[in-house]
Amino acid sequence: MADAATGRRSRITPEREAELYAAVLDLLREVGYDALTMDAVAARTRSSKATLYRQWGNKPELVVKALRHQKPVTIGEIDTGSLPGDFHEMVSQSDDCQMERDTSLMRGLAMAVHENADLLRALRELLFEPEMTGLDRMLRRAVERGEIRADNPTLEYVPHMLVGALVVRALIDNQPPTKAFLTSYIDAVVLPALGA
Repeated sequence: MADAATGRRSRITPEREAELYAAVLDLLREVGYDALTMDAVAARTRSSKATLYRQWGNKPELVVKALRHQKPVTIGEIDTGSLPGDFHEMVSQSDDCQMERDTSLMRGLAMAVHENADLLRALRELLFEPEMTGLDRMLRRAVERGEIRADNPTLEYVPHMLVGALVVRALIDNQPPTKAFLTSYIDAVVLPALGA
């Protein structure tokens, strides 16, 4: 059974998969998560609904994999040899326009998870947990290099600080997050809190 599913999946080329993911994100921006349907994705991408369900299983998984696909690099792949360098490289992986679009999408999805346990599960399993694992690896390397103490209580809150900076910038400053803002925030708040 698994071989049959793998055989079916191989029919979608990486280029076609990228097109499908881009269409999903465009639809998500246009209509929001609740109004996005597999029918709409099938129509927009000239695919069959059966193919979409066979390949991705359900709407939450398709949406989250589309979000994951657009990330140029995972946090766990970043290793510059220093924690400030790693954080700065992490920020440099996006541009201001993409960051604004992604933050807007994530705010919309944050609202949708309250009504959709499957979306929350998919976000946690496919997007947040891999990034948190990568961030944990980055921080462990900094501890091993002696940049930060292993018993620093801030270590537990680094994900919250980073996500918080992205999400609340629009609420507090009425501006989208930018690379300059995040770099300044990391230098002024995150690294000092870590003692780095």
